[in-house]
Amino acid sequence: MTMQTTLLIIGGSDAGISAALRAKELAPDTDVTLLLADSYPNLSICGFPYAFSGEVPSWENLRHRTLADLEATGVNFHLETTVNAIDPAAHRVTTNRGDFVYEKLIVGTGALPETSHIKGTDNAFVLHNMADYFAIDQHVTTTTPKTAAIVGVGYIGIEMAEALVKRGVQTTLYQRGPEILPTMSPDMSHLLHDTLRENGVDVVTDYAVSEITSDGVVIGDQAAAFDLVLVVTGVKPNSTLLAHAGAELAENGAVMVNDFMQTNLEDVYAAGDLTITKHRLLGTTYLPLGTTAHKQGRIAGAHAVGLATPFQGIVGSQVLKAFDKVAVRTGLLPDEATQAGFTPLSVTSVVDDHKAYIPGATKITIQITGDQHTGQLLGAQLIGQFGSEVAKRSDVLASAIFNKMTVSAVSDLDLSYSPPIAAPWDAIQQATQAWEQAWRAAQKRA
Repeated sequence: MTMQTTLLIIGGSDAGISAALRAKELAPDTDVTLLLADSYPNLSICGFPYAFSGEVPSWENLRHRTLADLEATGVNFHLETTVNAIDPAAHRVTTNRGDFVYEKLIVGTGALPETSHIKGTDNAFVLHNMADYFAIDQHVTTTTPKTAAIVGVGYIGIEMAEALVKRGVQTTLYQRGPEILPTMSPDMSHLLHDTLRENGVDVVTDYAVSEITSDGVVIGDQAAAFDLVLVVTGVKPNSTLLAHAGAELAENGAVMVNDFMQTNLEDVYAAGDLTITKHRLLGTTYLPLGTTAHKQGRIAGAHAVGLATPFQGIVGSQVLKAFDKVAVRTGLLPDEATQAGFTPLSVTSVVDDHKAYIPGATKITIQITGDQHTGQLLGAQLIGQFGSEVAKRSDVLASAIFNKMTVSAVSDLDLSYSPPIAAPWDAIQQATQAWEQAWRAAQKRA
């Protein structure tokens, strides 16, 4: 059986759904068909740890929209549909449920867990889709493990450590590098150590897990027993379909796209975690983030129905909640800035989140990175108490980085003030002013 459609979309997560909804918004009469490998469209994968911990009552609550809501937009959904091949010359996609002929194709197949450097991962859990979620949730429910090891201490690793602790499982985090949360500078991510340990999470750094057995993990020639092992050591682009179709790939296997999410294949777009992305300071890079997938999908959906709005790029804003702390970064870390050809100066300040005479004031640690030659704001890292607007403060700095403002220009921003909320000079402005002082002192010494 062969079906025809104007716009065919492969993938029902952030990029695919954003593309479909944008296309129908701009061109309601366009026939849009979306193919999904499972039965869970538009589900918040980022919410898995919170459903697993019980903070969210049910995984069902992770739906951004129900299938009925999505179908009401006019998009045709084909669930449990596995794509086997793309023939760009014939504008044809082959699936387990027949062929689809398209005029335009958007591929949003996302990423896959990267576990190739560890042996025995069939003895461990991963957490990337609903099948993975159901597997680990059922295992914990039915076997009530007492101990767990998490290999990889990035965002999902720390979030799942908190979730496992809340379910009564003694959890150990293993990171092969010198510090947890490698997306932040070691001197900043180290500040989370006490929080994790105070909440019952053991942290082991500089130890690479080489193998996973049915009894636990192997580190060098030593074995450690655990009832459950979760591997969250990063992802790789799920680009095999497009690679076989002849799409141009980056060195890491990500699909190359232009500012409109077009591949080198005629009438074929790609968006989300399988593609490269444009960074405002780095140029072309690979940085799979949900926020980026939403934006890229929206760009692709618009262009496919005739609206050419280029993707403006990202600055790599990322945030993590770890128990009662929030850690966030935006722009470049100091070492990233050096590698990109800047001459960075980083200054760390510890400031109150609001006026100290109002009860409940807490400290925020803010590291500002700027270029010593131009004064341009290059990056920021913040760690503070949950509820102290750490992420939103970082978003102000992200906006400044996005628009290539100088560090000193942040002091000119008209930010809100009320004693229970902030100071007349907001916490981030106090931090940027501390950077300015250090910068001037460095210039005098030069």
